[in-house]
Amino acid sequence: MHTPADMTQWKGRVDAAEGQAGRRWHQIMQPWAPEASQGVALTGFACDAGVHRNHGRPGARKGPGAIRSMLSNMPVLDCQTLYDAGDIAPVASGTHDGLEQAQDELSSHLAGLLAQGLLPITLGGGHEIAFGSFEGLARHLAASSGSTPRIGIVNLDAHFDLRQDDRASSGTPFRQIAENCRQRGWPFNYCCLGVSRYANTQALFDRAESLDVSWMLDEELGTSDRTNALSRLDAFLHSVDHVYFTICLDVLPACVAPGVSAPAARGVPLEVVEALADHVAASGKMRLADIAELNPDFDIDHRSARVAARLVARIANQAGAL
Repeated sequence: MHTPADMTQWKGRVDAAEGQAGRRWHQIMQPWAPEASQGVALTGFACDAGVHRNHGRPGARKGPGAIRSMLSNMPVLDCQTLYDAGDIAPVASGTHDGLEQAQDELSSHLAGLLAQGLLPITLGGGHEIAFGSFEGLARHLAASSGSTPRIGIVNLDAHFDLRQDDRASSGTPFRQIAENCRQRGWPFNYCCLGVSRYANTQALFDRAESLDVSWMLDEELGTSDRTNALSRLDAFLHSVDHVYFTICLDVLPACVAPGVSAPAARGVPLEVVEALADHVAASGKMRLADIAELNPDFDIDHRSARVAARLVARIANQAGAL
């Protein structure tokens, strides 16, 4: 179910004496409109049905509101045009949690935003968001491109999320995307950075190998490894034309992002995550992005929500969206 933007969420400090240079996001945020043709459009995916199915810690459905709260006072920098396109949430009926319908609605919604020329950034929500996000880009490109699009997925995550299961969950989206690409006759180009050797079974590493996934372990992504990581990322970006960028907050150390569905025992330093995010956003190939797995129920002093908001703002500014 899609609900329009609640603009009362956008409130915060006003530094009137500072003039235009003192503006904050809540002062320039607009409700999405069909005539919008440039800028960043935020959509909340208020869902953790996939986390429930994956036996994780529920609560990520509250993530979009928590991120918006931290974004409200973000200073206006390079990104000057912002829209709130509301929230999409599953509608449970009987024993069905509504996940698949919510993913389909998200994909249709994002395809519409892309057709308007907007840069969608979706606020999660569990990582089941990924199947809806990718399908939104796929729908848009299938309708607007006469040839097979070369889409690359860049996922910063401790987990491959390639699990084989009878039902979709927060652990299956990239396996589902691989199957979707095969059905379409498209290549599956997936780069997962920050994978934990101790949070993925051998079956997942084997599947990643069989699907020709490009990955780097968390232990290969320390601050001293940044140059090599950016070089590896560059090679992947050069091989594709369109990028879907997703960040699962559990890629970060638990002390930095405690409010997630599955906290990391090690994680990738924030400065490395930011460098990777900057690189993708500034590539000119990023078509949409999302932030997944914020769980406010387990956050400490809004620490994870602040990091999520910082990453959203960083992506918006680095992408140079006006």
